[in-house]
Amino acid sequence: MYLKEFEIRWSDIDANRHLGNTAYINYMSHTRMAFLNELGFNQKSMADHHIGPVVFYEHMYYFKEVFAGKPVKVSLELVGMSEDGMFFEFHHNFYDGKGRNFAHCEMMGAWIDMNTRALTGLGSEFLKNFNAVEKSPIFRTLTKEDTRKYAKKPMDLV
Repeated sequence: MYLKEFEIRWSDIDANRHLGNTAYINYMSHTRMAFLNELGFNQKSMADHHIGPVVFYEHMYYFKEVFAGKPVKVSLELVGMSEDGMFFEFHHNFYDGKGRNFAHCEMMGAWIDMNTRALTGLGSEFLKNFNAVEKSPIFRTLTKEDTRKYAKKPMDLV
C-alpha cells in the first residue's frame, strides 16, 4: 500500500469547518501523481510518450469528519488493471493521525494519447513498472466492460 501524508490546511476546510469535498479530490490526485512519479510517470516522461492519465469516476464514501490542523494519510492500492495497461483502478483510504479510516474512494481511469486524444495502452517500459507494483488482495484484470459498469450517458440540454 502506498501512503502519502498531508496536514489539513485552512484552505482545505469547508463551511462546516471540516475537510471539504474538493480537498479529498485534491489529496487523492496528489497521492496518485506522487505514486506514478515513483513509477517513472513524471511530466517529462509522459510528455515524451504523449500520454496522460484520465479519471472515469471517483466514488467517495465518508465515514467521519476530520478537522483543520490534523495530519492525514491517504493510501493508494492498485486493485485492477487491463492487460495492456490502458485501464486502471485504484482504491484510496483516508486515515487520521491515529490510523482510523475516515473515508474511502474507488476510482477508475485510463491513459489517453495526447496527440490523438484517444485511449491508449501503455508502452512496454511503463507496463513493466506497473506490473512490478504490489497488487491489492482484491486485484483483478480489467476489461473494457469493467469501465462500463455504471453506464452513464450524457444528456444535453438541446
